[in-house]
Amino acid sequence: MTNKLDGRVALVSGSGRGIGREIALKLASEGARLVINDLDAEPANETAETIRTAGGEAVVCAGSVTEDGFAERFIKTGVDSFGGLDIIVNNAGYTWDSVVQKMTDEQWQAIIDVHLSAPFKILRAAQPVISAKAKEDAAAGREVFRKVVNISSIAGTGGNAGQINYAAAKSGILGVTRTMAKEWGRYNVNVNAVAFGPIRTRLTEGSADGDSTIMVEEKEIKVGVNPDLLTQMERMIPLGLVGTPEEAAGAVYLFCTPKSNFISGQHIICGGGFVI
Repeated sequence: MTNKLDGRVALVSGSGRGIGREIALKLASEGARLVINDLDAEPANETAETIRTAGGEAVVCAGSVTEDGFAERFIKTGVDSFGGLDIIVNNAGYTWDSVVQKMTDEQWQAIIDVHLSAPFKILRAAQPVISAKAKEDAAAGREVFRKVVNISSIAGTGGNAGQINYAAAKSGILGVTRTMAKEWGRYNVNVNAVAFGPIRTRLTEGSADGDSTIMVEEKEIKVGVNPDLLTQMERMIPLGLVGTPEEAAGAVYLFCTPKSNFISGQHIICGGGFVI
């Protein structure tokens, strides 16, 4: 551990698997104390145990980020377990694709809820803690910067056919980012976003027959990008490769370090040079 985030309390939603897991492991490797969340308790506990085995600190707050009361429970877990709140990464989410004429109201609302409404509720629940901590720091003459990193996508910056719900939510989170940077600047909170390009995860690595699915709250959701299409996309990436979850986590980490203390209200695209 290099301890660039020594003692910082970090909450990462959707951190039991995929990119979220790698974000959590990266922050923990730099000394942060983690609150791990996943829809399912098993992967959340496994990630937390990996951190603890490596000498770090982690607790679990399992459950859907869209559940009533989850946001308050998530924040409370960090405060009760570690006494504070320094980093929030709004990462949880999934895709449920369809062209506009076939998309149901349920599909639309589910994706808006997980990618846009849930981060809003988490930030709203965090505000009293952030405000109180900022006042404590000011009274003690300390300059402490806290971090929010919201996860967007190139679908949110440029749109993507078949993903009107996802693109709308991921575009909306950029508006949340810019607004919260203005509202929370007085608290010394940097609010930024990372928009991912093609990254190899269970949501993109579909089977050759196109029948890959995941279960989300008892719903079977089709996922995966056609392997041939993924190969074509790879050829369009200037760096020549689809990104890994570890590389995606590195982009988020940049916004969690003190090096970003004068950067706020911004987004970067982590896509190897690929843009829509």
